[in-house]
Amino acid sequence: MKKIYDETRTRIKEASKRLTGFRRREYQAHITLEYFGGSARKAEREMGWGRECVQKGLKEVQSGIRCQDNYKGRGRKKTEDILPNIENDIRSLVEQQTQADPAIKGSLTDTNITGKAVRQALIDEKGYTEEELPSKNTISNMLNRMGYNLKSVLKSRPQKKIKQVDQIFENVCEANSKGIRIR
Repeated sequence: MKKIYDETRTRIKEASKRLTGFRRREYQAHITLEYFGGSARKAEREMGWGRECVQKGLKEVQSGIRCQDNYKGRGRKKTEDILPNIENDIRSLVEQQTQADPAIKGSLTDTNITGKAVRQALIDEKGYTEEELPSKNTISNMLNRMGYNLKSVLKSRPQKKIKQVDQIFENVCEANSKGIRIR
């Protein structure tokens, strides 16, 4: 096992951080073979690298066979992938209570139904069970991904005050003071 000076250790760590995937594993394996006698445990302790990653790199270097990384297989799948019909069911429930954005600033449509209400409607009307549906927050995120924006739906906006309003009120006040009934 060779002695590693602090400056060399820092440069090796920086170089390792710049690499990804099999290149990083291969680099860490070569450093481990050269400086730590092929011991992943020593490399972990001295360099702060993950032991499993170093072991995989050592096996790749020794066998000459590179492991395929499955980055797409990581993490939780979207609810739309797990329950393929849920998007259509949500659309059918929400479309009844939506309105296009009056300012037409974006592609979102306004709806006044919340994620909690959509979740309950899916249970009541579409036959989903509590266990198979995601949380109300996830359904709210789905609504956002589908282009729905939670806002109170405006039926119509009141018109701006017209110039004749003051004259009309003056006429009404004058008629009231004279005792004339206006119908």
